[in-house]
Amino acid sequence: MNKHYYVTTPIYYINDVPHIGHAYTTIAADIMARYKRICGYDVFFLTGTDEHGQKVEKAAELQGIHPKELADRMVTRFTDLWEVLNISNTGFIRTTEERHRKVVKQIFQKAYEKGDIYLGEYEDWYCVPCESYYTELQLKDGKCPDCLRQPEKLKEESYFFRLSKYGERLLALMDAHKDFIMPEVRYNEVASFVKGGLRDLSISRTSFNWGIPIPMDPRHIVYVWFDALTNYITGLGFPDDMDTFSKFWPCDAHLMGKDILRFHAVYWPSFLMSVDIEPPKKVFAHGWWTIEGQKMSKSLGNVIDPHEVVKTYGVDEFRFFMFREVPFGLDGDFSKNALVHRINGDLANDFGNLTSRSVTMIGKFLKGKIERPEKKGGMDEYVQENIERLVGAYEKDMEIFAYHKALQDVFEIMSILNKYIDAEAPWKLSKEGDVRIKTVLYNIWNGLRIAAMLLYPFMPVKSQEIWVALGIGRKIEEVSFEDEKIFYFSEDIGYMDKIKPIFPRIEG
Repeated sequence: MNKHYYVTTPIYYINDVPHIGHAYTTIAADIMARYKRICGYDVFFLTGTDEHGQKVEKAAELQGIHPKELADRMVTRFTDLWEVLNISNTGFIRTTEERHRKVVKQIFQKAYEKGDIYLGEYEDWYCVPCESYYTELQLKDGKCPDCLRQPEKLKEESYFFRLSKYGERLLALMDAHKDFIMPEVRYNEVASFVKGGLRDLSISRTSFNWGIPIPMDPRHIVYVWFDALTNYITGLGFPDDMDTFSKFWPCDAHLMGKDILRFHAVYWPSFLMSVDIEPPKKVFAHGWWTIEGQKMSKSLGNVIDPHEVVKTYGVDEFRFFMFREVPFGLDGDFSKNALVHRINGDLANDFGNLTSRSVTMIGKFLKGKIERPEKKGGMDEYVQENIERLVGAYEKDMEIFAYHKALQDVFEIMSILNKYIDAEAPWKLSKEGDVRIKTVLYNIWNGLRIAAMLLYPFMPVKSQEIWVALGIGRKIEEVSFEDEKIFYFSEDIGYMDKIKPIFPRIEG
């Protein structure tokens, strides 16, 4: 396999309770991983957990346990959720793993020897929950601009990374690769930030002990972002497994929420340039979710537990909703009413009814078996040409993470098939003994088969159920997109009959 693709989520704070935001990013990466696999790519999909820092140290201290013990307990909250959400990650990295700690020290040492790291003193407002320093101007009414908690004024000795040295190189990278930062509005934000001038970055702390000691000065702990971002290369096996690393690096797409874009689009490529490693190809920052029109917060008690959502509405239904409801990259609002509307409308009424109706007609008019098409006429060519056009649009949309547009393409196919059924009236063709019944049902069967495959990255289980209903014995995850995106006839297609609803309606 000579095509390779590497996609990542950020590593998630071990102290956090997994919520809809974590699920959103991870499902987004899973969608691309699944799509690229059926397109013939060898995919590496990495996620993981960030387990160092003052927050973890304080939480462990309150419980009277070692921070690593706390991390070991908490990590399963994420791994268990990814299993529930049918996440197909290749690798999982924890920053407490020795393979990661070793590489962070090596990278730090190399940047230091190059003269890109120096010892200085840092004084600013520090927010413990966010693990971030802020200047006086960045505070909002004297509080942290992100979480609105009271920060602490701290002054401490610190090692600094010469971020100011890399401003011109970053702008040159962005100018040469306009899709380095997506969507475009985020590109413009980062370009403006870099053009405003970069300050050197504090990358060590002496105020806590839970982290990776700096090689040349163990009194200092490597600060969160120099530690955390390195996961993207340690998770690939760098430097011990250079075969895997060389195959997949540079990363094709780092996905993250817009709140941590700057760290990925400015700090991370600068760190890599310092140690002579190629920067990633793309960073994509998506928006935030509000809940029923309100900002998600623990104090409001409106944090959505993905476990509860999928228990009530289904895994694939949840996955589908997240990317049908809101363009990927923009902010979105989660409401149970909107979720039910999508399930009953798009899935039960549109896709589910079309599948049931089609399979029933094949069972009734062709004794459950698709036959080779014969006579052409009516809307036959229109249907084939437009489905092929929409498949092409879907491919282009998927390449730029325009997931909502890709799903629109799929539902346009279904709209065409419904109009086709109404116009051609297979029941009339059957009654009149017209051989075009074979062609019409052949086209409907192919359109549904293709639409289900296009839905596979979003709904891996339900799309497979549709293939089974269509008499297809193969697994979508094992087929070739190129082979399956065209209309074809096969003697291997099984018999079809009435089916139970694939997407049951949500009542009440």
